[in-house]
Amino acid sequence: MFPLPGAPRQQPMDPSRLQAFMSQPSGSASSAALKPSNARQSKRLFVQNVPATATEDSILQFFNLQLNGLNVIEGTDPCISVQISREKDFAFLEFKAPNDATVALAFDGISMEAEDASMTNGGSNGSAAHGLSIRRPKDYIVPAVAEETEREEGVVSTVVPDTPHKISVADIPLYLTDEQVTELLVSFGELKAFVLVRDRSTEESRGIAFCEYLDPSVTDIAVEGLNGMELGDKHLKVQRASIGMTQASGLEMGVNAMSMLAGTTSQDLEEGRVLQMLNMVTPEELIDNDEYEEILEDVKEECEKFGPVMDLKVPRPTGGSRQSAGVGKIFVRFDAPESAGKAFRALAGRKFADRTVVTTFFSEENYEVNAW
Repeated sequence: MFPLPGAPRQQPMDPSRLQAFMSQPSGSASSAALKPSNARQSKRLFVQNVPATATEDSILQFFNLQLNGLNVIEGTDPCISVQISREKDFAFLEFKAPNDATVALAFDGISMEAEDASMTNGGSNGSAAHGLSIRRPKDYIVPAVAEETEREEGVVSTVVPDTPHKISVADIPLYLTDEQVTELLVSFGELKAFVLVRDRSTEESRGIAFCEYLDPSVTDIAVEGLNGMELGDKHLKVQRASIGMTQASGLEMGVNAMSMLAGTTSQDLEEGRVLQMLNMVTPEELIDNDEYEEILEDVKEECEKFGPVMDLKVPRPTGGSRQSAGVGKIFVRFDAPESAGKAFRALAGRKFADRTVVTTFFSEENYEVNAW
């Protein structure tokens, strides 16, 4: 029988075995494990205002059509999967690389409607109410500051990696040249990196640029000064390209560090109906069908003490891999945020088998499409 939080185990598990829920091969991980480049959430986007006639395949083709051939995209077909929610009110996209998602995010406001097919970005497609609303997952973590490489004085790099200070500039008039755009940007400070997004074959601008300033303190000043600026018949849309939670860096991923990370997640995520529990099960406990069913029953029975449970999900190892996405995590959806909140406060910090239960709220949108 699966022991509930707080109950002793007949065979205590080694508390160092944290790989089940942290997707790590050993009991600890360096701060690199927290870098978004190693996290699937950095490659994901949510899209709302999807046309009622859109299908998963049509959305996939649409985004690949927009991104293929751009000078900031490596390879082809960067969008690799699309899932539409059951209510068809949003779609979940996953890309090959974090940079691909960052570029796609800059297309916020673009329309999939046939009459707007010739348009490029949000500003070109009329009101945002009719265009796609593209955003990061709520649990996206802002990238860590990359290690400094030697920089030649006065040289502006054409490669703008994802960092906390990367800026996205959209709705740029298509007739503006690189020089004209940089002339506008340098009025706020010296640039470290800049690229104007173009089609590789035609060299035509797509009305989007990315940049980073040499002095990070200039970032917010530039964003505030440039956002909404009128250029020709357009208004610039300027924001930090990496928008999300502040990364907890430099942590050893022991139980205490996991608790800190979970606490950060819960603070930034609004208290929803879905609760995530870590450090409770291992891949070995999920393989046996009978034991798996017992785990489901026991978790539901324990959680119903705090309110009605709508459903729950306990991801299992697939394809012979013990490191499948979500394995080791338990997700429970309650009837209301109040019930989830009661469970969160009651279960957080409880112990079993000398291990501390880590609880955090989880995005219901992610839960719907199994985006662990």
